[in-house]
Amino acid sequence: MPAALVAALKRKEPTAFEQLIAQHGAMLYRVALRLMGQQEEAEEVLQQTLLTVYEKIHTFDERSTLTTWLYRIVVNTALMRLREKARRPEELEPLSAHFTEEGQHVREVAEWALDAEDALLRQEALTVLQQAIADLPELYRAVYVLAEIESLPYQEIGTILEVNVGTVKTRLHRARLFLRQALANYFAERRHTAL
Repeated sequence: MPAALVAALKRKEPTAFEQLIAQHGAMLYRVALRLMGQQEEAEEVLQQTLLTVYEKIHTFDERSTLTTWLYRIVVNTALMRLREKARRPEELEPLSAHFTEEGQHVREVAEWALDAEDALLRQEALTVLQQAIADLPELYRAVYVLAEIESLPYQEIGTILEVNVGTVKTRLHRARLFLRQALANYFAERRHTAL
């Protein structure tokens, strides 16, 4: 019962916090890992997220679900950490250079379908995709992870990131285009070396 869990958390009952971790810890870690890209970084984000939940549970007003509130905290914690590291400042320029005003690719994108029998190529392609996700600017990565990996609806993503649904859709569209381009480049390169 979510309401009972929230009430117990607000009373700082130790078993309630254990229950929270049991119910939501894996999801929080998964999101942190997808956003940070490294296990150690994800663990630090998870620890900071849990500390924030413990310290701020009294501010949870239950206008959203507990899960949405937790997503918001883990995403914000990860984004703050990424900004602090200044690992990759958000820039639209690298993305916009590849697309027209209408969101179409500037140049033709090569076909990148995989041969079903080539397991090694699949693993290599998965690695390229994971790197391309890691290379996304942080806000696009957050939307992509929440929409495509966590399968959250746009409205909930907007609530988590505190942006409107249109912004969610735009960022997701741009993230997909960037990933498509990264994969197209990879497969075009593979075809070229195979010739």
